[in-house]
Amino acid sequence: MSQTTASADNNGFQAGAWHFAALIAGNVALALGPWLVRLADTGPVSAAFWRLFLPIPLIAFLAWRARRPGKLDWKLAMLVMAAGVFFSLDLASWHIGIERTRLGNAVLFGNSGSVILMLWGLVALRRAPSWREGGGVIAALVGAAILLGRSLEISTTTFIGDLFCLFAGICYAFYLLPAQRARAALGQWSVLLLVSLAASPLLLGMAVLAGEPVWPGEAGWTPVLLLALTSQIVGQGLLVYSLRHFSPLIIGMALLTQPAVAATVGWFVFGELLVPLDILGMVLVGAALILARSSPPRVRAPGEG
Repeated sequence: MSQTTASADNNGFQAGAWHFAALIAGNVALALGPWLVRLADTGPVSAAFWRLFLPIPLIAFLAWRARRPGKLDWKLAMLVMAAGVFFSLDLASWHIGIERTRLGNAVLFGNSGSVILMLWGLVALRRAPSWREGGGVIAALVGAAILLGRSLEISTTTFIGDLFCLFAGICYAFYLLPAQRARAALGQWSVLLLVSLAASPLLLGMAVLAGEPVWPGEAGWTPVLLLALTSQIVGQGLLVYSLRHFSPLIIGMALLTQPAVAATVGWFVFGELLVPLDILGMVLVGAALILARSSPPRVRAPGEG
């Protein structure tokens, strides 16, 4: 036990009980997002717009409180704009997929950006994967194939929903690449504020072009407000507070709280029963996410010096 503690200290990870509780609670809050998207009687893209737009005043306050001396030059502005475009595509595609597939699948595929970023790093370095990286890729491919096959057995609608969520995972990876570079200079909350300001109009435009109802109807504002609060404030805030205290392996394992919670909600609320083959597919994709998160960083995001 003393060796483990010393190792953690040497790596700079000083986690206490409150940090661990915040890490788990942040993931649980984010996992409730798909349920709230289904409860909202706006369109799915409209729900994504409200999710980003409503918390902007509070995020602006948090960004002001945590402001850094970094200056927003034109290069950082372009990075933030690119991040905003990909984040809007991520949320739009993910929210559409949430309404068409099982909640557990939606969360797993929506978080597939970790595996995609690992592959991106291998391509950028032009090298073969290590055993851990190769195992993660194989587990991701086999698990995704199982889940996609099971969705196709259930309905073509759920299969298409899975594809929307996979596309969201790709967009999320390409949101993270420019966002990480901007965060280093401006800080988490400032980047989230700027990304929200850039992505919100795009999501509103997509919702209007798709003919979706934008204003909440009979269900009222409660699901939309809870979605904005849990996803953008509680979830993001707790993760910002806790992530720097844990190794990538622990973060990857905690990430699996999300599909577990989402699958449980899908079971109890929507009757989305899982068979052993579904569980196997989820375990394989979950293992791939852990391996991707715990792989040592070998490449920086474009533009990092």
